[in-house]
Amino acid sequence: MTTRTVVHMLRHGEVHNPDKILYGRLPGFALSLLGQQMAKAAAQTLAKQDITVVVASPLERAQQTAEPVAAQFGLPVAVDERLIESANWFEGKRVSVGAGALRDPRNWWLLRDPFTPSWGEPYTAVAERMFAALHAARVAAEGHEAVCVSHQLPIWILRRYVERKRLWHDPRRRQCALASLTSFHFEDAKVVGIGYTEPAAHLIATSPTARNARGA
Repeated sequence: MTTRTVVHMLRHGEVHNPDKILYGRLPGFALSLLGQQMAKAAAQTLAKQDITVVVASPLERAQQTAEPVAAQFGLPVAVDERLIESANWFEGKRVSVGAGALRDPRNWWLLRDPFTPSWGEPYTAVAERMFAALHAARVAAEGHEAVCVSHQLPIWILRRYVERKRLWHDPRRRQCALASLTSFHFEDAKVVGIGYTEPAAHLIATSPTARNARGA
């Protein structure tokens, strides 16, 4: 008999980041008020699902995004270090195009290889740890559904890895909006489908900050 399980990868909501830096794995970056609303919108979207497991990256913004989902189902929020944001050597710096750290010639060496990439954690390493986290959640929620709260790049790399696509990509083309759900549908241990929804799209549409968000 086939066992059907769903694992939803939920990207965290908007982060309070007035200095517009690449916050990466830095501590102390919590959800903004809008981000908290996004987390609630995601929870409401999942309200009728059969959620039995909630897991999150250890970073504060991911934990906060997981809370309304977990509370809705009376579940604890487990921590999985493998769901954490990708390491990036520009962490703590401003990196908008044409500004900040990217204008400093001393940093150009870090941009030499977009395929690995040279500025941070290798895409293959991200894919492997996220794939392991995906299957750990599948096993924990076998026959039901799990929610894993992570970050934009790791979720997008996981999707490309599962779809057997090359891992290097144009960051502007990622389909992983704030508080979005990338849902992996399993039959036994095999992924048979991937869905994508944006529960907070109506909130993003009203916020220029959220529309332009390229954070983690």
